[in-house]
Amino acid sequence: MKTARYFEEDILGRKRVGIRREWCERVLNAPAFTETQEDGRIRHWGYVEEIGKYLRVVTLEDGETVHNAMPDRNFTRRRRRQT
Repeated sequence: MKTARYFEEDILGRKRVGIRREWCERVLNAPAFTETQEDGRIRHWGYVEEIGKYLRVVTLEDGETVHNAMPDRNFTRRRRRQT
């Protein structure tokens, strides 16, 4: 899995130390929903059993490089897959 410097240093290092790389990989491999932001980055959501919540993983425009990840308590299953 490719990661941005911000993800490595800030997200895993300081802001959200509980996030695991394997969760991000799982979400990217089989997202429940995806959408493209106005800036070109792509949001991917997937349910992570270990935390009992959906995890939002944001990639750069290439769709591979992880920029950010966070539990998303507002995600609902009613959303449909979008690309």
